[in-house]
Amino acid sequence: MEIRPFRGWRHEVGPDGDVSAYIAPPYDILTEADKQELLAGSEKNIVAVDLPHCPPKEVGPEEAYQAAAETLSRWKSSGTLRQDDRPAVYIYEQSYNWAGRSYTRRALICGVRASELGRDVIPHEQTFAGPKADRLKLTEQTQMQLSPIFGFYEDPTGAIDELLGPAASSKPALHGKLRNVEQRLWVVTDEETISEIAFLLRDVPAFIADGHHRYTTAMNYRDSLRADGLIDDDHEANFVMFALVSGGDPGLLVLPTHRIVHGLREGFALPQLIRKAPQFDWRRVSVDDVDLSDADRFLGRYGEGAMAFLGAEPAEIWIAKLTDPDAMQAAAPDKCDAWCRLDVAILHKLIIDQALMPWRTDNLFIEYTPDGKAVLAACRSGRAQLGVCLQGTPLQAVQDIALAGQSMPHKSTYFYPKLATGMVLKPLQ
Repeated sequence: MEIRPFRGWRHEVGPDGDVSAYIAPPYDILTEADKQELLAGSEKNIVAVDLPHCPPKEVGPEEAYQAAAETLSRWKSSGTLRQDDRPAVYIYEQSYNWAGRSYTRRALICGVRASELGRDVIPHEQTFAGPKADRLKLTEQTQMQLSPIFGFYEDPTGAIDELLGPAASSKPALHGKLRNVEQRLWVVTDEETISEIAFLLRDVPAFIADGHHRYTTAMNYRDSLRADGLIDDDHEANFVMFALVSGGDPGLLVLPTHRIVHGLREGFALPQLIRKAPQFDWRRVSVDDVDLSDADRFLGRYGEGAMAFLGAEPAEIWIAKLTDPDAMQAAAPDKCDAWCRLDVAILHKLIIDQALMPWRTDNLFIEYTPDGKAVLAACRSGRAQLGVCLQGTPLQAVQDIALAGQSMPHKSTYFYPKLATGMVLKPLQ
């Protein structure tokens, strides 16, 4: 990939550098209530610009995007946002706790030249027209990239982290806290350091972890400007803001995304489903002996691909493992081996699409969560008829499937924690 620095726009917060009141989670995980809560903390929170229309699953009214652009312009002219004097790359760290352990994840924020997916930038998810239309309208109005694409790359020797280490040992330019995650940002303007990083990354692809819609939107925006003859190959619109994390970073967690199933026919019971799925080995475990606060660790003791199925009324838990791998080849003959080995693919192809068919209705609804305890609570309360807890998708599987040119099943990965929006903004002018 080709990277380059940019002159970012950042909130002007004075000597203390605390941006807690001005940053937000990614737009696509926020509700209108979330937006209002963030704005109650500060009317200058980036969500005022980044989420003009809610939910952002389709394009909203034109005036919403115009209002977002006017707000951004007002912040720039009033000094709420200030642009860095020199092109820079940015070191971005997040420190957090998960399942009783502490982690720190380090990213390099920079511009990455937009290229067709599958070359220097490799996806693993499908995109949909509605969200892309929303993001394109916002990009056209603001001419700014408001949040970075979350990407990861291979750095087996740790050379890039070694270059970034000295800068990250100083006091950060910005810091904050968002949803119990500590955020820190450093500004790197040293041309020699930036050139060395660019050299090391020149033949290394970026895998998209989160932000497929935003990346595709950035390409569509660039293409429209090119078609109108408004930009050349050196223009800022050719470069997309990424937060790049080394695939070997111990803080790069991929959490499982569990399923809570609603809308099955009356009378459904887990033992009936088990009889419909003889390709699996089923083992019942005591509800009282299961700790789903870290479902990944709990399921790991049963081996790769083990899943926990939770029934309701009364609550019960069964561990399932596929014993007939040929069943997946028959169900998905067009998919690569890495795809067919995914527990989430096995769940949807063999259980939800096949074994569960007698109880499916038009009202079937699947809720997604990384919280295993929430799955158990939903089943125990009778709010859900079925819950499924999965193990986290290995990062290597994400790479293998992406390199095979295939898309992961829906909601296969949950890269935690999410990147904060508003630490730095990238201009497109």
